[in-house]
Amino acid sequence: MPKYTLPDLAYDYAALEPHVSGKIMQLHHDKHHLAYVNGANTATEQLAEAREKNDFAKIAALEKALAFHTSGHVLHSLFWQNLAPKAGGEPTGALAEQIKQDLGGFNAFKSQLTHAAMTIMGSGWAALAWEPVAQRLVTTQIYDHQSNITQGGIPILVLDAWEHAFYLQYGPDKKSFFEAVWNVWNWLDVGQRFEKVRTLDLSLRGATDRG
Repeated sequence: MPKYTLPDLAYDYAALEPHVSGKIMQLHHDKHHLAYVNGANTATEQLAEAREKNDFAKIAALEKALAFHTSGHVLHSLFWQNLAPKAGGEPTGALAEQIKQDLGGFNAFKSQLTHAAMTIMGSGWAALAWEPVAQRLVTTQIYDHQSNITQGGIPILVLDAWEHAFYLQYGPDKKSFFEAVWNVWNWLDVGQRFEKVRTLDLSLRGATDRG
């Protein structure tokens, strides 16, 4: 059975300082992300055991655990690649044009995504995602790791709003963390992801009239 594995970071723990501390990066990656990897593997194994025994008494709890841990693994894997040392600035090319068309320009998008992260009730993420039905970019809040997501939507940039992502460095001032991250966004990575997802068409007849 395939196993989920913890991906290596493409940079040193301290490479994103002063915006994200090396201590946070080490704990976030080595402890928290690893916990989601292990949780996803455990849930997968327990579901396989349930199938073998034809005993699905715990199916609801196992499916929920699988969604939670696997989504946590996916989002963290994306988050590490969305960040890069000496990055930041603004996107260019087709991604910049799409942001302007769908979200009113970079500054409006920046404000919207930051406020999405600020107003999550509890733990979760803010994300820039491609919505393939209407063929447009949207920002979205993701509660925990998996709730409140539009089906078919694909995140291309994610902002971790869980306390473990910032509290050790910023304390309760999470807004400062959300603003600091804009100095290390890897727009090359986000732009490449946009180029891949923009061709996706779910072909849902009658779902939308794009004019």
